[in-house]
Amino acid sequence: MKPYVYMNRLALLTTLVVVTLLSCKDEENPTTVSSVAIGTTTLGNVLTGEGGKTLYFFAPDVAGDANCSGTCKDNWPIFYQETLTLGNNLKAADFATITRADGAKQTTYKGWPLYYFKNDAKAGDVAGENVGNVWMVAKPNYTVQLASRQLVGSDGKSYTFDTKEGTGNSLFLTDSVGRTLYAFAFDKNNKNNYTKADFSNDGTWPIFVTSSTLGEIPSALKKTDFATITVFGKTQLTYKGWPLYYFGSDNGQRGSTKGVSFPKPGVWPVVNATSVNAPN
Repeated sequence: MKPYVYMNRLALLTTLVVVTLLSCKDEENPTTVSSVAIGTTTLGNVLTGEGGKTLYFFAPDVAGDANCSGTCKDNWPIFYQETLTLGNNLKAADFATITRADGAKQTTYKGWPLYYFKNDAKAGDVAGENVGNVWMVAKPNYTVQLASRQLVGSDGKSYTFDTKEGTGNSLFLTDSVGRTLYAFAFDKNNKNNYTKADFSNDGTWPIFVTSSTLGEIPSALKKTDFATITVFGKTQLTYKGWPLYYFGSDNGQRGSTKGVSFPKPGVWPVVNATSVNAPN
């Protein structure tokens, strides 16, 4: 056999071996498609599901239960994946599965059930944001969120947002995992008049400690309404000048609003976009 023919055949054989090895490697390690990832939209980074479509939170789900049922699910299909494959910067510990009242399963993020919006046609669409004032794109880094439910005080009575006895869902602010935030009626604009220097009363009404940089908020709220103050070395978030607190007897329970009647209605109200500014 002539040398140049041998060399050409050797080169061809080598090429075939390399291609075969690369093909095997690709089959053994196929490209992984995340079932939940972080996508970019006009509203910033949001959680996305199949096809990169935006996922949403529903304010009435603050307690961790799913309240979008019946015809609501036609407009807001539930998101569920038995086995999640997560994109970058997402933690498995933040996700869970609940069984809904209708028997279906639904994936949750930080305790909030996840949904799609039927009018979102493609990745990046956020048409569901603020629909009915109760739908929010699912962002991974909210500082505060909106809840909607019946306010029930520590006395077991039902209250409306104006601190009167009555029934009906009220909108109010919570932290990122659904714990209710309150204002103190005797505080002043960006002035905490409740907390003692030794924090001996902080267990009853713990201040909402945050970083000096505000994270994400629902678009129904204005960033200019938020600020921070320093309270004996800790950074407390304020809203419309009202320093924000938790109620110790809520025991960290999502959606619990026992503080609205303690020690009497009106002393520790919940807040939302309709709240008046704190007085100077």
